[in-house]
Amino acid sequence: MGTQRSDRIAREQAALRRVAMLVARAATPEEVFAAVAEEAGRLLGAHHSWMTRYDPDGAATVVATWSSTGAAVLTGTRLGLGGRNVRTLVFQSGRPARIDSAATSGLVADDLPREFGYGAAVGVPVSVEGRLWGAIVVASRPGEPLPADSEAWLAGFAELVATAIASSQARVQLRWFADEQAALRRVATLVARAATPEEVFAAVAEEAGRLLGAHHSWMTRYDPDGAAKLIATWSSTGAAVPAGTLLPPGGRNAYTLVFQTGRPARIDSAIGAPGPDCEIASELGVRSAVGVPVSTGGRLWGAIVVSSTQEEPLPSDTETRLAGFTELAATAIANAEAQTELAASRARIVATADTTRRRIERNLHDGAQQRLVSLALQLRAAQLTAPTGAGELMRQLDEVATGLVEVLEELREIAQGLHPATLAEHGLRSALKALARRSAVPVQLDVRVKGRLTDPVETAAYYVVTEALTNAAKHAHATTAEVQVAAGDGALHVRVRDDGCGGADLTRGTGLTGLKDRAEALGGHLELHSPPGEGTTLQVQLPAEHVRSRPPVSVSAIKDIPS
Repeated sequence: MGTQRSDRIAREQAALRRVAMLVARAATPEEVFAAVAEEAGRLLGAHHSWMTRYDPDGAATVVATWSSTGAAVLTGTRLGLGGRNVRTLVFQSGRPARIDSAATSGLVADDLPREFGYGAAVGVPVSVEGRLWGAIVVASRPGEPLPADSEAWLAGFAELVATAIASSQARVQLRWFADEQAALRRVATLVARAATPEEVFAAVAEEAGRLLGAHHSWMTRYDPDGAAKLIATWSSTGAAVPAGTLLPPGGRNAYTLVFQTGRPARIDSAIGAPGPDCEIASELGVRSAVGVPVSTGGRLWGAIVVSSTQEEPLPSDTETRLAGFTELAATAIANAEAQTELAASRARIVATADTTRRRIERNLHDGAQQRLVSLALQLRAAQLTAPTGAGELMRQLDEVATGLVEVLEELREIAQGLHPATLAEHGLRSALKALARRSAVPVQLDVRVKGRLTDPVETAAYYVVTEALTNAAKHAHATTAEVQVAAGDGALHVRVRDDGCGGADLTRGTGLTGLKDRAEALGGHLELHSPPGEGTTLQVQLPAEHVRSRPPVSVSAIKDIPS
């Protein structure tokens, strides 16, 4: 008897060692489960053995099976919980369970085929990190009992299985964490380089879907009534709902539940769910979905929704893992809104400055200039009435009249610099022609603009050319300049090139910086190419649209004062 027991202990230790070696070399859980089922069955002289995993929906799934006859329950079989059988007893008590006679216990009554012919059965729990995970079950032939200490012998296998599961879960979690951080980092890089919201949303949908193994992934934006517009979609099946699709409000669906609660929502069975989204879910074959809110500025903005077509629900931590993506999406939205507000604010500032310039120009023309013209005319009239022989008086009056003319010319130049009257009256082509005639550097002008553009765009283009020609004469010492202006495809392109000394820099001085700010405030951009000794090329692109007509501008040229 002692020899038999020693032999059995040796066989147990050898079996446990073989399983332990699998665990030590990080074999897959499936390999360990299969080894445990076989080693336990052989060690205890059982007829059948299997391992089951308890599922959240109240069933048990066979994850490994072995039989001495080859007639075993198939791996993947789903077994219900209930009745008097060892898997149910273990689940209910969390402790080992034994049934010594299946014929009188109902062991085969519900899920297991009677033709397997089970006799006695013993099951022990497998717990991972304090949570009941599954069970190891062995069963004998009819009429054959199992050893009295089977539960104790199976306990060693249960511990090895728990270790294998915990190690596997740790490896999976580590791999998931690395994948999650890589995905978040890719999206964060887009946000950091100020990518458009559309680019960020598309990346979020794809990265979240791939990371979570989902079949479909959406980003939606809510309308006030709860309708959700798809702004980005991704699918691993190629059957994605097109971006721009409007999903009606209401019904039992993830995006509506998120809208109603402002919290994450989960639907683990979309089949047969009522509501306006059931047709889409049916077409896509969606069986489960998880949605999380995207909030910005303290208000609900939209949602990220991932869905699966498999029977198994999405992972229990899906909501938590999506949180990182919602934060990045919210940051991108806030950045875009801030950029929009900043651009609108800058545009308002530019428009206000231009309006102020025009008002000052009109005030100079209608006020000071007209007053000086009137005084000059009065002075000429006084000269005509001066007595003969008053030569000294006439000379003094001539000096005063000449001074008035010079002051008027200076005022004309000031008014022209503030806002040229010809730009308001006749448009960009005429204003640039006048500017080229006055330029100290010979200008080759090519203007291909038909009709009128909006005031801010015409004004910006005029000041770009003005600044460029001034710099060409004053700083670059150029001998010639080329000005090309063309409108097309919703944009105005301005290019000014000179043959001067080059070396211009946007970071030095305020003139070019001001032009850059003006262009960007209108939604355009400015580029400068000025290598030393090779001249300077200034290019500006502005969003532009033509206007059909303009109200007449009451600005007239100052008449020459009669001599």
